[in-house]
Amino acid sequence: MDNIRPWFNLKTVPGVGNLLGKRLIDHFKLPQNIFKATDEALLQVDGVTGRHVSAIRNHTTPRWVDAELDRVHRNGFRFVTLADSNYPRLLRQIPDPPPFLYVSGRLDQSPLNIAVVGSRNATAYGITSTKRLSADLASLGLTITSGMARGIDTAAHQGTLSVGGKTIAVLGSGLENIYPAVNKSLFQRISEQGAVVSEFSLATKPEAHNFPMRNRIISGMALGTVVVEATKKSGSLITARLAAEQNREVFAVPGSIQSFKSTGTHTLIKQGAKLVENAQDIIEELAPMLRFKEAAGPVQSKTGADATALLTADELQVYEALGRYPVHIDDLARTVSLGAGRLSSILLKLELNGLVQQAPGKFFILSPTD
Repeated sequence: MDNIRPWFNLKTVPGVGNLLGKRLIDHFKLPQNIFKATDEALLQVDGVTGRHVSAIRNHTTPRWVDAELDRVHRNGFRFVTLADSNYPRLLRQIPDPPPFLYVSGRLDQSPLNIAVVGSRNATAYGITSTKRLSADLASLGLTITSGMARGIDTAAHQGTLSVGGKTIAVLGSGLENIYPAVNKSLFQRISEQGAVVSEFSLATKPEAHNFPMRNRIISGMALGTVVVEATKKSGSLITARLAAEQNREVFAVPGSIQSFKSTGTHTLIKQGAKLVENAQDIIEELAPMLRFKEAAGPVQSKTGADATALLTADELQVYEALGRYPVHIDDLARTVSLGAGRLSSILLKLELNGLVQQAPGKFFILSPTD
């Protein structure tokens, strides 16, 4: 863990927060290079002043770091830094990403993440809708990111886990201080099928000012954020606002017009958020942003090995039943002998991966090859 020490040094320099830290890393690549740089080189970075240079020059590793690293090791946790290949790709793009994350489980840089957040005091409708939506999205290969809070967050994780999908929980506390405590078993399940992450030191308590910071990571990891059940003063709206500021998509699941718990989501829809009734609504909005080559390597022609090696038997059957002329979904269902739900799920996944295109009227066609 010696390679993490320079990152702790950078993070604990007085006056150097995540925003300036990101600029320094963009310029010098590694924190050790920052501490070796000349004053003149440091001052070339936008936002760096003489005060910052002095703070960098006089800074030493805090005494508590050794004990922190030992506890990380004993707990089986790990670190992922901005310089690591498996640091979340989309999170790296925001202006103020954490220089490193504490991780329980396995984290990768896949961009196919969707954030699902909402009320802690959710209704039965909100819980059911969230579980179904998260399960459907996870079945299509998307990772569901949320905050492991009560209510909608917990439902998002549970829905994903129910179909064996991958989910990421972002905490507003340290990994040794699980909040809420009733989610300790969920913490373990998520760690086994995905990752629980935090930018806070291990023993950090779930204090109120931590959660807006946590929310920028949730939205920053994702292509878009889905809000389910939120009042006008909900913290979930902060996540939605951050998503918009990060140039990410914002989605909202409508609720009853008679329920105050959906006033926030309805406000988002009025402001231009995409109304979501099912997973298809999200896929259709994100499809232009997704590139199969980024997610799974290059795709060759229909007869090429790369195009079929990543498909299951059912997916390959549907893929090979399509051609250069549009086929209606009902005709396709008769050809491949798959149930309507299973076929729709496969078509969505193939569309997400850039192999299939949908034409108006529920017609499908193979995507053009290069």
